[in-house]
Amino acid sequence: MRATRRRRPLRRSLTSPPANVELAQLAGNVRYVGSSEHKSYPSFAGQPRLRADASKCDPRLADPEELTAWLQAAIAAGNVGEPWEGNYPRYVWHRQSEVVYEGRLVNQELGQYKGYPLEPDQYPEGLK
Repeated sequence: MRATRRRRPLRRSLTSPPANVELAQLAGNVRYVGSSEHKSYPSFAGQPRLRADASKCDPRLADPEELTAWLQAAIAAGNVGEPWEGNYPRYVWHRQSEVVYEGRLVNQELGQYKGYPLEPDQYPEGLK
């Protein structure tokens, strides 16, 4: 079952990690796995299942190692947002050229994330 649509936009803002979290160390434990819900083409995330309300991923972003490196760099830089689920932030943001991507935690046991581009009016406050 799909989640109900938000009535108000998500407020995106950077937050500090919990006191016992070392971001550089945490960054080494995360991985980008993608989501077929944001794909209109077959990919490492599986067969496409693009949702009508999901942003569409750029087909040129097809290297999971490169995307994992973006995710790790964003966490190490402190571009993270609450809430924390287990040892990981639910949200992570990375700017690549003129686009900001949001990573969202999909597996808190393994530190796996999916990601998607944001519209400029959705960019988090204070992005580094």
